[in-house]
Amino acid sequence: MGIESNEHHLVLGQLNDFLTGRILADTHDERYRQKIAKILVRDKGYQPADILSGRTLELNAGDKKARMKIDFLIRIENHIVMMIKYAPGSLVTRRLSTLALSRIIEPYQIPIAVFTNGEDAEIIDGHTGCLIAQGLNYIPSKKRLARRIKTFPFKSIDPSLYDKASRIAYACEVDGACPCDTDICVIND
Repeated sequence: MGIESNEHHLVLGQLNDFLTGRILADTHDERYRQKIAKILVRDKGYQPADILSGRTLELNAGDKKARMKIDFLIRIENHIVMMIKYAPGSLVTRRLSTLALSRIIEPYQIPIAVFTNGEDAEIIDGHTGCLIAQGLNYIPSKKRLARRIKTFPFKSIDPSLYDKASRIAYACEVDGACPCDTDICVIND
């Protein structure tokens, strides 16, 4: 298959999803997602069954609604313990939206939020919002998170914090997104 253009994103052909085996469009962004999935399984000890990929999340900002995909959610003992969001570009500019997303995916605060551009990563403590590590090598392993799971409070998100986090995520991920991004769908009622 030759090189094609898919609206705004360059499609280089097709590839097999590392986690599911599904055939996906081969784009630069998808290659980075596949790289991250391989790191999680090969280097960090997760099983493909521990990783939820491409989960749809509905964002609300007042009367505005949109759906977007979350790249990876890591599940241990029936809890989502880590969220990993990929996007190209600067890490620092995505810190706030990554933390906001970690507060609206589940009814509790996800303990670890990771943002990566595929070359570097910021690992954030979901409860404090503090940067705890930087670099792909510092994404927590399954063994490490399994040891720490008993220390995570999985505290419910207050409705006012949920609303604020959803508005922040909408502003950063939808209003600030490329209009051709296929992972985001604005819902018009």
